[in-house]
Amino acid sequence: MNKLLATLIAGLFATAAFAQTPEVAKAQAEAQKDIAKAESKELKKDAKANEDVAKAEAKAHEKTNKALVKHDKAHAKADEKVVKADPEDKLKAEAKADKKMAGADAKAEKTIAKADAKLAKEKVEASEDKAVAAAKTAEVKAKAAADVKAAAAK
Repeated sequence: MNKLLATLIAGLFATAAFAQTPEVAKAQAEAQKDIAKAESKELKKDAKANEDVAKAEAKAHEKTNKALVKHDKAHAKADEKVVKADPEDKLKAEAKADKKMAGADAKAEKTIAKADAKLAKEKVEASEDKAVAAAKTAEVKAKAAADVKAAAAK
């Protein structure tokens, strides 16, 4: 009688486990689908953030180059005026040229500093976007694992 009872109980558990398997498989399939979707979104966010940083770097580089070109032109123009100045006015011309060069230097430095600040800001925003996307993916993975556990517990 004990063997018969043990066999019946084992059969009952086996059918119960078999009945749960399709639910667990369904939950696992849905979890994988959700995880794949979340990872895809994360990759898109990362790519977009990297693209934005690349654009910002290009823009900063362009602004820096333009500022340096203007700076060099101002220096050349000032030097030219010093060379063309009469010998008795040479000192006056040099002082004027020094003022213009100092102004050109300051303007170039300001432009470069602003471009670098914008680039740094874009990098921080990209880093934030990437971190948020990674957190969302981790959340989806955790929820999917919890759903599978819940389906297995039924």
